[in-house]
Amino acid sequence: MCPIWPLHLIVLYILAMCPLWVLCQAAPQLSAYFIPDQVSVHMDDYFNVNVTINGTGMQANDELILTSSEDNLAIASWEGRDGPSYVLSEDHASTGQFEGVMRVDGLFLGFSEIKVATKRGTEEYPVDNSLLVTVLRPERVIDRIFVTSVALFVSLIFINFGCAMHWPTVKEVIKRPVGPAIGMLGQFLFMPLMSFGLGFLVFPGADDVSAAMRLGMFFTGVSPGGGASNIWTFVLGGNLNLSLAMTSISTLACFGLMPAWLFSLGQVVFRNANIVVPYARIASFVVGLIVPLIIGLGMQRWTPKLSAFMVRILKPLSTSLLLFIIIFAIVTNLYIFELFTWQIIVAGIGLPWLGYGFGYAIARLLRQEHPDALAISIETGVQNTGIAIFLLRYALPQPQADLTTVVPVSVAIMTPIPMTCIYIYQKLKACYVNRNQHKKIVEHDATPSSEAPQPVNGISTIDVEK
Repeated sequence: MCPIWPLHLIVLYILAMCPLWVLCQAAPQLSAYFIPDQVSVHMDDYFNVNVTINGTGMQANDELILTSSEDNLAIASWEGRDGPSYVLSEDHASTGQFEGVMRVDGLFLGFSEIKVATKRGTEEYPVDNSLLVTVLRPERVIDRIFVTSVALFVSLIFINFGCAMHWPTVKEVIKRPVGPAIGMLGQFLFMPLMSFGLGFLVFPGADDVSAAMRLGMFFTGVSPGGGASNIWTFVLGGNLNLSLAMTSISTLACFGLMPAWLFSLGQVVFRNANIVVPYARIASFVVGLIVPLIIGLGMQRWTPKLSAFMVRILKPLSTSLLLFIIIFAIVTNLYIFELFTWQIIVAGIGLPWLGYGFGYAIARLLRQEHPDALAISIETGVQNTGIAIFLLRYALPQPQADLTTVVPVSVAIMTPIPMTCIYIYQKLKACYVNRNQHKKIVEHDATPSSEAPQPVNGISTIDVEK
């Protein structure tokens, strides 16, 4: 037997562990320090960050590799290098320290984390600490141009609305406010409750992203009716006077009803939101609605010829404005389509389309005429998504605010689809009817006089048909 038994087992174990111990001692143990320690960068822009890495085990020919947790949002590379890899020199190994500059490129909205790793051969060793990157949307000149041009066009449209208003109809609406009452019911009871419930159904998660999306949907549901409702009501042949009355009433009523919803169910949707009601923006919307109407009414009284001309161009001008808003909004905000998911699409469809159905069904059940029911339906479904976006900008920090605005943007995109389909149907139907009438006239003109229907008691059958 071995005289040192069982000590030889311990000696053999130590000898076997020595190579592994040597390797462990040689493994780098490094920490990274970033100046600044957090970065906010705009999309399609970059930011330079000073990086210091020190510790033990640094060797020549080691590679410092930069990685991003969300490489579709932000990437990093070493200054003076074409990529994220930097090879250490003998000086770095002898001093045990590396100092360099890292370039962070913002690609898309959101958050990413930049990490550093040491690569030796095929092995990678993580470096302690990381850099948090926030990618924001830049303020662009084209956005200001879009907002300004839309405001000017809408003001011109509302001047035309003032020229087209029929005072006897307005007085009738005021005397019997059944239509506005139904509109208020849909706008400030059905839409907030429906957006609240649909938000939890479409975004059921307990994470911050789902909560923020629910808040975006709820903000859209509690907003007043948008000015586009009046344009669509006129284009589709609804009661324009009723539509204007409902838009005015809902915009004024939202001063009190919006805070009531935001500070009740709004707190349930997202308890950590710093909700601030944009009274100044709502007031500016009211002024922007009333002043052009007053100008149009003045033109109707003092310049009747010019007022009649404005009424004649109202329909083509309204159609052009709708096309301009839809096309320009899509072109200037193409980036936001990258955020679209099936939930966002369902939310965008569900909110306005259910509003249309509810408004029309209730109006018809309460014996409202089709033009009035159409105006109520459109007023219920069309929301002022601009106010919803403004609310989100106040309630949430960036970039969460921009990420969450995808909900009202989706609603704005999906809102015109049913009305566009109705408009196309109306045009096709009108073409078909006109074609049949023209065919009857041609057939009548081509009938020989001997074969033409003879008048009975001085009245022809053609006259009877007319």
